[in-house]
Amino acid sequence: MGSDQGLPDRRLRVGIVGVGVIAQVMHLHYLAEMRAMFEVSAICDIVGANARACADKYGIPAAYADWRELVAAPLDAVFVMTSGSHAPIAIAAAEAGLHVFAEKPMCFSVAEGKAMVAAAEEAGTTLMVGYPKRYDLAYARFSREVADLSDARLLRVTTMESPFRPYIAHYPLLKSTPPSDDVVASLLAASDTSVNAAISPVDDLERRVYHGVLLDTLVHEINAVRGLFGEPDRLDYVDLSEQNVTVLLRYGDLRVAIHWVDLPGIARYQMEFALYAPHRRITLEFPSPFLRNEPASLIVEGGDLGTARSWRSAEVIGYDSGFKRELEAFHSCATTGAVPVTSGRDGLADIALCEAIIACHRLGRPIDNPTAV
Repeated sequence: MGSDQGLPDRRLRVGIVGVGVIAQVMHLHYLAEMRAMFEVSAICDIVGANARACADKYGIPAAYADWRELVAAPLDAVFVMTSGSHAPIAIAAAEAGLHVFAEKPMCFSVAEGKAMVAAAEEAGTTLMVGYPKRYDLAYARFSREVADLSDARLLRVTTMESPFRPYIAHYPLLKSTPPSDDVVASLLAASDTSVNAAISPVDDLERRVYHGVLLDTLVHEINAVRGLFGEPDRLDYVDLSEQNVTVLLRYGDLRVAIHWVDLPGIARYQMEFALYAPHRRITLEFPSPFLRNEPASLIVEGGDLGTARSWRSAEVIGYDSGFKRELEAFHSCATTGAVPVTSGRDGLADIALCEAIIACHRLGRPIDNPTAV
């Protein structure tokens, strides 16, 4: 069981755990396009009827209601797309010799993340976290532009959250059967246990923001910032509410301000990375992550020192989906042994920073080396 490395053209037998929105909108769609790389051999959902319906729609041979049965099947890789911590499934899959693609967040605590990384490293399997923005063509171009800058003074990251239902209503999604009340209660209890272990003692506001905002949403922005600059020297300041989050990081002399605001009254999602230097302003704008092939845009502004001349360019770099490109990267890493850009260790640093954000808010003081584990 498990795929042989050194065979980049090998087709990976994949099992998918979780058939929710992101699986149906993105991953199952693109995996169906990528049959030369992937064969979806099994699918699992905590509600068996949902798994069977998805299997019927996509022609998947096996459907399970228990992820343990899926992990025991003859597979090369497991995609973990459930709600809740992905640690138990990812660890069991690695121990079975399977590569793992885990949607964000990879887990709920640093302790869980360390266990996931250790399991994959001991087994010699790939552990990759799903961060499609890191594989976006415009992000790659933005990263190169940023690397060429000198004397950058501020990176401002702003996300205006909006309802996601209007962005998925046009997709032919299967009508799902909700789990029973007992199952929901069990899942919530397990999530609470993981969150409590991560940020104990638990304040209700901090628990809701940690789980519902930092891990569920802002972890994308955190990972994208780290992809640009690496590990921050200091977490300077945090302000938290369920509607607004502000995080200030420091990279030497460069300041990074991350702002997230929930705006449920308008379906106009916006995420912007804007880097400012004396001679350049570079802005990367992302559309809703639920729109397939909607491109990000790159805006570069410059001028001539001491004159009135200034200029501005706006570019679309390409229409390749970051979701599809990350699947290509996963296949390459699983079949060659290369380390993913968004490896388990990379994702672990994001969880560490999320924990540090709560600690900074609670203590009311800066935290040095906030991604250290």
